[in-house]
Amino acid sequence: MNKKIVQVYCGKGKGKTTAAVGQCIRAASMGHEVIIIQFLKGRDAEEFSFLKKLEPDIKLFRFEKEQEYFLDLTKEQQNEEIKNILNGFNFARKVIDTGECDVLVLDEVLGLIELGIITIDDVIKLIQLRDDYFKLVMTGHNLPEELVEYVDMISEIIPIKELQN
Repeated sequence: MNKKIVQVYCGKGKGKTTAAVGQCIRAASMGHEVIIIQFLKGRDAEEFSFLKKLEPDIKLFRFEKEQEYFLDLTKEQQNEEIKNILNGFNFARKVIDTGECDVLVLDEVLGLIELGIITIDDVIKLIQLRDDYFKLVMTGHNLPEELVEYVDMISEIIPIKELQN
């Protein structure tokens, strides 16, 4: 394998997860092992449950238990979900450290930084764990400036025109 590629889809527009999933389908079609770990999706996680049909080529993991969005949960529920989220992040570390896949997508991982669940340093350490994986894809609304130097490709998805209700 060549040097790793770290890619980010960020911005206020819709389609960051969809773009990342597109990368997964492309990689799986070339015979690569793909893992997606989703964070902070709440009800929206169901949109991508069809990916279960693509197993074992693309493996999808969610560690959160609640169906509601994180910020809509009670403090007690949030505290419980933080434990689940950290289990998911630790699983991502293990996946990279053991070379378990060629492409790892951490969907909405940048939102974990915004919420203070993980730090920028946590993400940097994750990126630096190994140099021999194929691709790490991260998504979220905001890419902290401190992470830019660790990322090879950044795509900002911004709304040009939004559907009016």
